Amino acid sequence: MAGLGDPPGGTPEGGPGGGEDEYRSVVFDESFVRAARLQEFSARERLSDHAPAVRRRTALRRAGLSRQALVLVLLIAVAFGTAIYMGVRHPYQSPAAQRAAEPARMTVVPLAPRGRVPGADDAAYLYERSPAADFRSAAKGVQLPDGAGRTAHFSDDQVLNALTTAKNYIVRSALDPDVLGGGEVHSVRVLLDPGQLDQFDESFEKPTADGRHAPTGWLVRFDPARAELADAPIRVNGSLRVAESDATTLEVSADHTLVYPLRPADDARAETSLFTVRRELRFRFDRDDLRLHQTQLVTSYVQAGPHSCAENPANHLSPLLAGQTATADAPAGTDPYTTDSPTALCGALAVGAQPRA
Repeated sequence: MAGLGDPPGGTPEGGPGGGEDEYRSVVFDESFVRAARLQEFSARERLSDHAPAVRRRTALRRAGLSRQALVLVLLIAVAFGTAIYMGVRHPYQSPAAQRAAEPARMTVVPLAPRGRVPGADDAAYLYERSPAADFRSAAKGVQLPDGAGRTAHFSDDQVLNALTTAKNYIVRSALDPDVLGGGEVHSVRVLLDPGQLDQFDESFEKPTADGRHAPTGWLVRFDPARAELADAPIRVNGSLRVAESDATTLEVSADHTLVYPLRPADDARAETSLFTVRRELRFRFDRDDLRLHQTQLVTSYVQAGPHSCAENPANHLSPLLAGQTATADAPAGTDPYTTDSPTALCGALAVGAQPRA
C-alpha cells in the first residue's frame, strides 16, 4: 500500500527512489552535446509524411563561414589588387615627374661644296683619302661610353637603359637602309615618348623648315629619286654622354659624324661619292621613359653636305653626287615681315672635308 505523499501505484519508474534506472550510468558531457547534430522539424515537415525528418545545415554553415565573412574576404582581395595596380601606375608622382614632353627643336644646315664633288668606282678608295679613314663601320661606330654608371638618383641599370635607347635611336634613324631610302619610319617612331608622337606625325604629313616639323631633324633620309646607297659600309664616329639634369630626369648628348657612300639612283655603274652628316642630338628620359625604353628628342642640329643651298633639306636630303657642283643660287629668301617665314641657313663645305681624289 502506498505511503502518504506517494502517487497512487508508488513512485514512477525512473524517478527518484523509483525502480531500476537503466540510464543512470550515462553522462552527457559538454563535448558530447557540442558534437551532436542539430535537428529541427519545420511546421511543413511536421504536417507532411514525405518531407525529410530533419533540416540539415549547409556545408558553408557547418564550416563556420558566413556570408558576411565571404564579403569581407572579397573586399580585402579587391583592395589588395587595387593597391598593387596603383603602385605600378605611380598615380602620385610629383609634378616634375609628370612633366609633359616638350616639342623637339631642330636645325638642318646644308653645306655647299666649292668645287666638283670627288668620285671613284670604289668607295674604299674615297674613304682612305678622307677624314673618315679611321671611322668604324655602321653601328660599331655608335659606342656606349666606358665607365658610365649610377648617378645620385638613378641606378646603373637606368643609366644603361638611357644610353642604350639613345644608341638604338641613332642606329634606327641614321643607319637603317629603309629609313635612309625614304621608306618606313615606324621603327624610329616607337622609340619616342608618346607626348612627341603628334609632332613627329605632323612633320611627315606636312614637312616644313620651321624648326619643329623637318623630317630630316628626326632622321636621315635621302631623296630616293636622286641618290641611293652604294655597295659599301657607312662609316661612323662620335660619342655619347649621360648626365643627371635633376632628380627625375636623365639627359644623353650624342655627337656623331656619319659618312654615306652614294651613287645616282638606279645607276649601279655610276661613280660613288661620299656624303657627310654631322648630327648633334640631345635626349631626355624621365622614369617612365626609362621603364618603357622610350625617349624625348629635345634638340637636333644637323649639318649635311655636299648639298646645294638652293635645295630645301627639310623633307629629304638632296646630295650633290660625283662630278656635280653647287649652283651659285643663294638659300631661299627670308621675309622679316612675316612670322611664318623661317630663316634659311646654308654653309660652305670645307675643302678638307672632301676626299683627296
